Amino acid sequence: MVRETIYAALFARLQAAYAWNTASRRLLHWGDVAPAQQPAMFLTQVSEQPQTVSHQPTKWKLNVKVWLYANAETDAGQTASSVLNPLLDAIQAAVAPNFSGLETQTLGGLVEWVRVEGNIETDEGLLGDQAVAVIPLTILVPT
Repeated sequence: MVRETIYAALFARLQAAYAWNTASRRLLHWGDVAPAQQPAMFLTQVSEQPQTVSHQPTKWKLNVKVWLYANAETDAGQTASSVLNPLLDAIQAAVAPNFSGLETQTLGGLVEWVRVEGNIETDEGLLGDQAVAVIPLTILVPT
């Protein structure tokens, strides 16, 4: 397993999924990302878990989070959640299967699969223009 190759491939795929004004693997707080720099996408590494079965090679689960920031300040009349929802759709599409009928996204064969696993946390900006979503992704890597 070459971790950096996997994380770089995932980031490139997510970066190509939407016309982000900001995309980085270095997380910034939404207060440090001006409305003009949004929509923004950040990818962070969270944890790794070995998956061991006797007499079989170890597989690794790599857990990452995708942070999305959307600001409705420049879109008069729109709610922040209306600006955020297409970003969520773009991330979901980016980790969709490679081909119809195939049930996994393999990042070009680097991994067994990558997919959304867990609850997507959202703050839709009920009291203002700023919306935030955090999407947990899990990657299964054979060794």
